Amino acid sequence: MEERQYLSRVRAFLEEKGWEYEYTEEDGLGSIDFSYRGVPYHIWEFEENRERGAETNLYHGGRQEEVLGDYEAELIREMKQW
Repeated sequence: MEERQYLSRVRAFLEEKGWEYEYTEEDGLGSIDFSYRGVPYHIWEFEENRERGAETNLYHGGRQEEVLGDYEAELIREMKQW
């Protein structure tokens, strides 16, 4: 079975920066776990009512928030500010 590789732009950004991460995929949804300056971050894709999005703690390390629309671009925009 072919793995579909979601979150490809986010993974490419992390690789460009040289940041180690773990990528998993289940039921056609991607998940990334990584640390930056000792803080663990998570990005989980979800699909609800035929709309894809991501839940993440990138904005506030201790709180999960949903990002909809072009969520990969939004997540990368946030990480570029670090």
